[in-house]
Amino acid sequence: MIKKAVFPVAGLGTRFLPATKAIPKEMINLVDKPLIQYTVEEAKSSGIETIIFVTGRGKRAIEDHFDANPELEETLSKTGKEELLKEIKRVSSMIEVVSVRQKRPLGLGHAVLQAKHLIKDEPFTVILPDDIVDAEVPCIKQLINTYERFKAPVIALKKVPEEEVSRYGVVKGKEVEEGLFLIEDMVEKPRPEEAPSNYAIIGRYILTPSVFEKLEETEPGAGGEIQLTDALKKMAQEGPFYGVVFEGTHFDCGNKLGFLKATVHFALKDPRFKMDFLDYLRTLVL
Repeated sequence: MIKKAVFPVAGLGTRFLPATKAIPKEMINLVDKPLIQYTVEEAKSSGIETIIFVTGRGKRAIEDHFDANPELEETLSKTGKEELLKEIKRVSSMIEVVSVRQKRPLGLGHAVLQAKHLIKDEPFTVILPDDIVDAEVPCIKQLINTYERFKAPVIALKKVPEEEVSRYGVVKGKEVEEGLFLIEDMVEKPRPEEAPSNYAIIGRYILTPSVFEKLEETEPGAGGEIQLTDALKKMAQEGPFYGVVFEGTHFDCGNKLGFLKATVHFALKDPRFKMDFLDYLRTLVL
């Protein structure tokens, strides 16, 4: 059973400066809740019981968001704001949260490695909170279902235009079922003419504990960073490793345009102000 999820959240969020100078990027609001809450809720609804935040300096607000706040709860209770009180309590009791520090920004692989002592010998998931997926069946649950079939690592894939492959890790593999690939190799941010496919890796992974050994063997690359993709390539070369083209709408909220698209998408799904917002959009001169 997949019960633990690793959330690497130690990044500096430089693409969102100056907004992220004083607050974590993960705490920027998408409509009416922070980015990180969307992915934690996805994990929760997929059966995950423990969230492991791999944090860095200045990230305390993420932990506080999922912690109880007795003073705030008392104030909301005294002022009769029962709906807000209910929501605050729901968030703080949503899931067990554990934190571990990544003291230096040495790459995604290094961040995952910091959780080794907490994962121990269990299979687990890695979720990148920049990647928001709106899906009827949560994206990570779709991967878990595949893991339960094959008992092998699984990653989320998305078909992207050829001109965009250089923004992603891209896989080489054989489609064994519709939307299910047996992965042979991975290439990080290839030029379009060198890409083995246009199936990109999105920030959802189901991994086995063997990844930690591969990460410890991985030599740092550019900037002294340990890349998760390098370790996954080794795993794919040694045994079955799958990729699933997930069903759902994906937004890369690690960049401003993706964040803006996600804001419009989720605002139009919210019945509280869907029609008023839609009326406003219709007034715009495009």
